[in-house]
Amino acid sequence: MTTTTKHQGAPSGGLLSFLDRRHTVAPRDYNRWLIPPAALAIHLCIGQVYATSVYKASMVAHFDSSLTAVGLVFSIAIVVLGLAAAVMGTWVDRVGPRMAMFAAACAWALGFLVGAVGMATSQLWLVYLGYGVIGGIGLGIGYISPVSTLIKWFPDRPGLATGMAIMGFGGGAMVASPLSRQLMSFFDSGYDPSTPGSLANGTALTGLFVSLGVIYFLIMMIGVANVRIPPPGWAPEGWDPSTKKTSSLITTDHVSAATAIRTPQFWFVWVVLFCNVTAGIGILEQASPMIQDFFRGSDGTSTVAAAAAGGFVGLLSLFNMAGRFVWSSTSDKIGRKPIYMVYLGVGIVLYLVLALAGSTATAVFVLVAAIIISFYGGGFATVPAYLRDLFGTFQVGAIHGRLLTAWSAAGIAGPLIINGFLDAAGKPGELTAADYRPALFTMVGVLAVGFAANLLIKPVADRFHEPADRVEAAAAADKEAVRDVEANTGSASASAVRVYLSWGLMIALLVYGVSQTLVTASKLFA
Repeated sequence: MTTTTKHQGAPSGGLLSFLDRRHTVAPRDYNRWLIPPAALAIHLCIGQVYATSVYKASMVAHFDSSLTAVGLVFSIAIVVLGLAAAVMGTWVDRVGPRMAMFAAACAWALGFLVGAVGMATSQLWLVYLGYGVIGGIGLGIGYISPVSTLIKWFPDRPGLATGMAIMGFGGGAMVASPLSRQLMSFFDSGYDPSTPGSLANGTALTGLFVSLGVIYFLIMMIGVANVRIPPPGWAPEGWDPSTKKTSSLITTDHVSAATAIRTPQFWFVWVVLFCNVTAGIGILEQASPMIQDFFRGSDGTSTVAAAAAGGFVGLLSLFNMAGRFVWSSTSDKIGRKPIYMVYLGVGIVLYLVLALAGSTATAVFVLVAAIIISFYGGGFATVPAYLRDLFGTFQVGAIHGRLLTAWSAAGIAGPLIINGFLDAAGKPGELTAADYRPALFTMVGVLAVGFAANLLIKPVADRFHEPADRVEAAAAADKEAVRDVEANTGSASASAVRVYLSWGLMIALLVYGVSQTLVTASKLFA
């Protein structure tokens, strides 16, 4: 037993012993609806990475640098996210979600604080180190840490469960964007968030990073406190696991992370995610200037104002978030392979419509782009359930971490494709809809490759499955932990209060973000 406990990565005692996986195993009557808000508490915070454009111009002015140099902060964070998720995935599965989420919170908050020192001393490299590298590690660990836990708590609805959490990553920018503008206005009375081109000073940027570091750490601690792993053998009341296997792709066996990367299925899913993300991130990265370029008058001036273009970006964030929940939940009904056929196949048609008819009307452009971005978000939220179907739950978190290297690669490829074609076509501010067509047609080809890869996915061969005794041995310590916590169940009413309070806070954050986004997006149709 000593060996097993050590394998689980448990500290023997002390102030932080509550982070130990052994103390994370839930009693059998634990309310599983505490787990989604715990995951949301993490993803809503780390989703802030999509809001870096809010203070990008202010950073350029503060550091007297270029957009490219400042933009590296975001690029470093995304690349480190994928690398950290891949490298740390097995550790996350071993030590459990509470330890991992705590580590993510510490790294994410520390990244902001180190970045704040860089702001205060005008040292851009410290922002690279803090927000980019240290924060990127927090991003990677935080992104994957709640996912496998959610899948285990919701074996009856894995797509719904992961959609609820990863929805928070898409919605994080909706909360962070207005919050960042309001905080910068608080620290710099000369900064006017309602005036395009208004810049915040160095003091405001420093105060912003310190404030976000503290706020996000506290919110993420709510997730750390509430997260639990289900006891071995647990199943939702009234659910019969034998009725769940409705497709040959849904396995009842398990594959380790080390073995999964030797299967063709893993690499087909990698290509699917890479292609879906490459196509979507190309629009996201160019969203604001793109809508202005598509609608230019005879004098070359865009008919879409800068404020309205900002509203378009906010609207895309809303569809990015909604798509993560709606499409991943739909996958529980129609299956993971068919939903990716929708993402990629319908995506091909929508990119063709955008290229050939996107400039005919603003409403057409906005609607088509919004659906494309909803597929982009849905692809992220559905892939953990796809992995669970193919490889089981044994080390699905570690497998998911390795798969996210596709995101890092797509984060480089998507912007390179779009920007490469646009740089060859002309100067920013002078481009038209026709200049975007080669890039959009290229994305059609990218999606076609992903569609073909998805068609090739078949059940994992038996030779890759883990022996049953190894899977059972991994759960031995969890079984003993269940006996230790049975006496500390707590009252049902107390559990209900925690559920309501946890969901109430997460919903309040989402309502704040959505309402602020809708106000901004209304300018698009004014």
